[in-house]
Amino acid sequence: MTTDTNRVLACIDGSILSEAVCDYAAWIAQRVDAPLKLLHVIDHHPETAATMDLSGNIGLGSQEQLLEELTAVEQQRSKLRLQQGKLLLQAAKDRVIQAGIANPDSNQRHGSLVESLIELEESIRVLVIGIRGKVHENQPDKIGAKLESIIRSLHKPILVVNEAFKAPQRIMIAYDGSKAADKAIDMVATSPLYKGLTCHLVYVSKDATATEQLLQPVADKLTNAGGIEVISKILLGKPDQLLCEYQDKHAIDMIVMGAFSHTRLHDLLLGSFTAKMLTTTKKPLLLLR
Repeated sequence: MTTDTNRVLACIDGSILSEAVCDYAAWIAQRVDAPLKLLHVIDHHPETAATMDLSGNIGLGSQEQLLEELTAVEQQRSKLRLQQGKLLLQAAKDRVIQAGIANPDSNQRHGSLVESLIELEESIRVLVIGIRGKVHENQPDKIGAKLESIIRSLHKPILVVNEAFKAPQRIMIAYDGSKAADKAIDMVATSPLYKGLTCHLVYVSKDATATEQLLQPVADKLTNAGGIEVISKILLGKPDQLLCEYQDKHAIDMIVMGAFSHTRLHDLLLGSFTAKMLTTTKKPLLLLR
């Protein structure tokens, strides 16, 4: 495990969102005065590998020769992936240096992206990742295959990027009274990342009176923190639909919210609010668990 702490970690894979990931990571690192690290993981998917185990289909006479050829092809593929990753990391370093980051670090790893991030979790201050990688980059209705597992596995803030970089001026906290939502309030109140921004504190509920009593102390906490303009709003109706409509109406640049507060079984049976927000909103989401 790395001894470095408090890093902004940007995951890049060469997809069309990699540049935006770099830009948002650089913006965060500068705002909070934290070091920036770029990560590229070579994840060997057996289901997509070009040279799967074909030994059972090879005739006895040609088995040894063909296996040698398959091994050589796979070795060449590994070398090409390694070289491609190095080029991606160098391009990313050049980009964040141009954005003002003096000494960005970079790391290339082999294996599972989820496992790599779990190993690095203690060193992460904020993780920045694209909403989808190369496999789904041309499918705007899809989220990355590993994204939910990453969000559920880590207990660090995760910025999910889904568009080209735009320096946020207005954020929205989707507050629901959960522990993760309270964690988001504490983070916004104490972090230099949000100073000078306008914060819309929005609660979607069925009971406006009860919600107002719950929301006011939270709004006061943000206001008393200083440096943040706070606008509170209670909406009645379907949360994901109303939050996205409010976002569009008020030109919100980023949503801050708790993520996956229920079990996988609950979400499988009743649907996940987090998954709906990830697929519906067109702006970055900063998620906490």
